Amino acid sequence: MLISEVSKKFELSQDTLRYYERIGLIPRVNRNKSGIRDYTEEDCRWVEHIKCMRGVGLPVETLTEYVQLYQQGDETIDARKQLLIKQREELSKRMKEMESVLGRMDDKIARYDQTIVK
Repeated sequence: MLISEVSKKFELSQDTLRYYERIGLIPRVNRNKSGIRDYTEEDCRWVEHIKCMRGVGLPVETLTEYVQLYQQGDETIDARKQLLIKQREELSKRMKEMESVLGRMDDKIARYDQTIVK
């Protein structure tokens, strides 16, 4: 799959895909005989995974570390799991904070509704 197709499929710019590859956020993508990136299904799964994890705010550095560990093989399974557990805890904490803020916003909106004469 060409970079333009992957870009469209995942709604990421081609520059973003190149950047992700350059910094090791996704494993290096193979190139065809003409030197053009040729994304496999495996590459696309990485792009999808990274997009999802970035979408919830996981740091680039953490995700890069995860990819590096993955590339080292099965001896890093426990380290990868621990990394994900830690990130899950951080995400859960942020979600609780966001729920609290959402509740405050709902209360504020309700007060506006009570003071507006219709």
